[in-house]
Order: sequence, then structure tokens, then C-alpha cells
Amino acid sequence: MIKVGIVGGTGYTGVELLRLLAQHPEVELMAITSRGEAGTAVADMFPSLRGKVSLKFVDPKDAALDGCDAVFFATPNGIAMQQAKALLDAGVRVIDLAADFRIKDIAVWEKWYGMTHAAPDLVAEAVYGLPEVNREAIRKARLVANPGCYPTAAQLGLLPLIEAGCVELDHLIADCKSGVSGAGRKAETHILFAEASDNFKAYGVAGHRHLPEIRQGLARAAGREVGLTFVPHLTPMIRGIHATLYARVTREEDFQSLYEKRYAGEPFVDVMPAKSQPDTRSVRASNTCRIALHRPQGGDTLVVLSVIDNLTKGAAGQAVQNMNLMFGLDECTALSHVPVLP
Repeated sequence: MIKVGIVGGTGYTGVELLRLLAQHPEVELMAITSRGEAGTAVADMFPSLRGKVSLKFVDPKDAALDGCDAVFFATPNGIAMQQAKALLDAGVRVIDLAADFRIKDIAVWEKWYGMTHAAPDLVAEAVYGLPEVNREAIRKARLVANPGCYPTAAQLGLLPLIEAGCVELDHLIADCKSGVSGAGRKAETHILFAEASDNFKAYGVAGHRHLPEIRQGLARAAGREVGLTFVPHLTPMIRGIHATLYARVTREEDFQSLYEKRYAGEPFVDVMPAKSQPDTRSVRASNTCRIALHRPQGGDTLVVLSVIDNLTKGAAGQAVQNMNLMFGLDECTALSHVPVLP
């Protein structure tokens, strides 16, 4: 059994991680930390886990995380980078669901996240945890930087075109929408029911923290820098991301075949028939990314539709997928459930 600890188990990502790990046949949950909720039974806070998780939250200083095989950080940005080294030195493998190790350029990270990086030496070692790109490196990794939700949907949608070199790279567009759970489990005015319900708005238009992460992944695939306009939107739903991606064709291909071949054998990417309309509820609570291609009016612009559940393939599900790879398990273990509908 894999002995697992979770740092920060009280947010939406944390409870999603618990939901998946509680059903994992090869995992034993050892500790779930929270300073504010220490001593509280996990199932008292999250009744959905009654009968599945018997642990209480513990203060981080009292959690024997160094005795775990793997530790997940479901914490705000800036926490994992302070604690990861001690765990790695103790032989623990670490998966960070925040952004501390995603961006390789430390100066870029510090600019976008507004703090000094506490463990720049670990950034070079960290493996970016997008299995469809880095599967073999993830298997060997001690430290995995789990991708962000928007970057997962945008990269999976655009990568086949970038890798094939058949689209213009300087004016890519990612027009993305997320459910309110993407903002986290906290009290903020803009995510109150009366503010977010029956409403739709863009945010972070001048620049969003996921922009350099998406650019980094696409640049790696292209072998050069790319130009990307990324605009996120808040939608009046709880969970889900819909990414509408635009790229101008520079060389004709059978684009449908290109995507089908690129993702053949990928258990969590579903390339739908051409001109399909994937919707967010078709992936709700699943680790699946559904993708469909369109070419409006037969013009020179491809439109790629990419949908994921922001809490699952966009966070906790992908983290469990990475853990499975790191410990030599079938990567689908505990992740093969059917999406929830309606």
C-alpha cells in the first residue's frame, strides 16, 4: 500500500483528492493537515466522505508526513516550496497541486506570483505533470508539479497542432471559461451566489497567472516562443472548464486524423467526431478531457473545443494519475469512473 499524506485538505481540490484516494485500492491515507480545523473529523466537514475517511485533520507540525510514501500539497501557492525539500530528503515523493514548481524561469514565476521563490534549486528537478506529454519522466520523478486547470485544457487542445507545426504560432488565442469552484473554497464577494449566479464575466484580461504556464508548455512543443492571448471567464456553474482555442492554419493536414493519432491510447483524452460540441457536464467529476475540431466556413482558422472538470483532470484527478505513474500502477487506477449526469 502507498502511504499518503495530504497537506491542506479543506478546500475543493483537497476534498476532491480525498474522494478519489478514498476509493483507491492501493492507497492508505495517513494524515490530512489543516491548522484551522485540527482535531475536526474529516467526515464532519465533508459528509460525503462518511464511512470512507475516518481520519481527523491534524496540525501540520503534528503530522508524520516524513513517514509517508507520497505527499500531496493541496495548498495555496507558496506553501509547498517551503516544505518540499525536507520531505524529499526523507525519501517522500511530492506532488504539488499549486504552482510552486510549474514555471522553470524563476524570475517569471516571481513576477507573476509576487513572492520570492523559497526553493529555486528544486524547480529544475520538478517534472511538469501533464502525462500526455511527460509520462516517462513522471514515472521516475521525486517531485511533480501538477498542471493548472486552464493550462491543462488549453495545452491538450493545442498541442497536436503545435507539435505538427501546421499553425501560425504568434497569434494563438485561448478563450476559456471556468466554474466558480476554480476560485477555491473561500469567502470572497465575487464568488458569492448572488454575485456569480445569473452572470458571466471575463477577468484577468490584462494578465492571468496561468498565461506563462500555458506559454511555457506550448513553447516547449514548438521549440520556440509562442504568442498567446489568454482570457479567462467566470461562469455561473460550480465545476467545469470550457476552452475555445483558435489557431490559423499554415499547412493543410487531415486535422481530425492528426488529433486521433496524437491521442490514440491516451486513456483520459477523448477526441470526438469532427464538428462535435463537447460540453462541461459530459466530463463532470471525471478525469477526462474531451476535444472537438471545427473549421468555420472552411476558412483558415481552426477552432478547437476542449472541456475538462477543473477539479478532476484540472487538479486532483490528474494528481492521482501522476501518483499512479510514479508508483508503477496502472495510471487509470481509481480514475475510471463514468462522469456524473445530470
